[in-house]
Amino acid sequence: MKQRVITAVVALIIFIPIIILGGLWIDIAALVLGIIAVSEILVMKKRILVSGESIIAYLGVSALILPDSWTGFLPNNFNQTFIFFLFVLMLLLVTVLSRNLFTFDDAGVIVLGMLYIGMGFHYFIAARAESLPVLLYALLIVWVTDSGAYIFGRLLGKHKLAPRISPNKTWEGSICGSIAATILCSTFIFFYPIPGYSTIEMIMITIFLSIAGQFGDLIESALKRYYDVKDSGKILPGHGGILDRFDSLLLVLPMLHLVGII
Repeated sequence: MKQRVITAVVALIIFIPIIILGGLWIDIAALVLGIIAVSEILVMKKRILVSGESIIAYLGVSALILPDSWTGFLPNNFNQTFIFFLFVLMLLLVTVLSRNLFTFDDAGVIVLGMLYIGMGFHYFIAARAESLPVLLYALLIVWVTDSGAYIFGRLLGKHKLAPRISPNKTWEGSICGSIAATILCSTFIFFYPIPGYSTIEMIMITIFLSIAGQFGDLIESALKRYYDVKDSGKILPGHGGILDRFDSLLLVLPMLHLVGII
């Protein structure tokens, strides 16, 4: 616990100024976090981190993470979707050049990882570009849901939520986590309202995003269980890897775009 607290404090000291400053700082942060997260999937797949397919994966996820404006210097037909597709084609080419030592299945996992991580961190940048309160709202949903689910799950939890994927999670913790997030985030929205949305709409959106965040956590748990690893990485002592810390946010942020907030 001491190690977890120290890591959290150090991370917040670095993280909070970045999200306050925004702009280029948050672009760089999202890019670094995304590349590390992709490397964690590569490690789970037991792929070499400095190899042709790994470099393609880093470039592919970067193409998705960076703001739309970064393609402004390229010809009009080179949008982000097309550039990402070129990297997918390169991965498929590697299956041929490696004589199937790098397989179609390997390429599929990496492409899914690039999409999952790349779009999540792309909307991390987009949320901050929308406004600081919007990004803080998303972070608050994730943090309060996770903390509430953990605390109330330990106190009240009796019924397992997904025992084959994450044995420690309970229905009681999940429900209480969403209730806690809804109460605290509604208070946050009262002081920092999001234009164009009524209080009732924001309450419903908060409940939806809290549930989405828990699915994001379960998705990453399923990934780790499939590859039989406890943590996605070791970069954050006591907490695991980048995917371990951002799994919920990687689903919440695209859902913020879905509901029209970013």
